[in-house]
Parts: sequence; structure tokens; C-alpha cells
Amino acid sequence: MLRILDQRILLLVISFLTRLQSTKVLSEWKKCGDQECETAMSRVQATTDYSGPDCRYLNFKTGEEIMVYSKLSRKNENLWTGSKGKDFGYFPKDAVKVEEVFIAKEVEVLTKETDFLCLHGDKYAFE
Repeated sequence: MLRILDQRILLLVISFLTRLQSTKVLSEWKKCGDQECETAMSRVQATTDYSGPDCRYLNFKTGEEIMVYSKLSRKNENLWTGSKGKDFGYFPKDAVKVEEVFIAKEVEVLTKETDFLCLHGDKYAFE
């Protein structure tokens, strides 16, 4: 009985640490095409397959097109945010090439906690 309890506690700790990691702030600042980050900045094409480490990341295959809405700045400039169909998330800028620029002048804004939560369907998953 004690061993089962130990295993359950260990699983609970692992689950908590995994959830804590998936809500980690990736950067305090981001660059966007407007103050609300609602305008697409550019269209890019994937140059490699990419599978992110958790649900905050956008997975894609070589050749797929992605619309870019923001770029993390200062602390973590290598991640951009974009969408592919209904999927939305972070991806490394080195995994894509810019095909078309819509917004040349970028606005730097503070990130929000909700920028780093997983989006499942139409609901945020608060982990």
C-alpha cells in the first residue's frame, strides 16, 4: 500500500513540473505589426519539418505556409508566432524562409501571460 502511495506522489510531482514548464514565459517582449498583434506581419514557408516540445508550439512539414503574427524579442529572439490553418503557436525562425512581408514597421509590446498558454480548440488550457 505504501509503495502505491509513493508512486502516486511521484506521478503528481512529475505532472506538476511538466505543467509548470509548459506555462513558462518565453520572453517579456514581442514585436508585432500593431499594438494588439492581430495583423499578419508576413507569410513564410517551412524549410524543414518541425515538431515543438509542447502544445504551445506550431508543428509543420517542409513546404507548408505559415502566417507570422509576432516575433519574440530581447530575451528570446529566435521564436516567432504564427498560424497554419487552425493551428497556432511558436516556432523557430530558422525553420522557415520569408516569402512575403506585409508589415515592415514592427511595434514592440509587452507579452501577456496568456501568450504562453496552450490553446485547445476554442479554449485556453490553464496548466
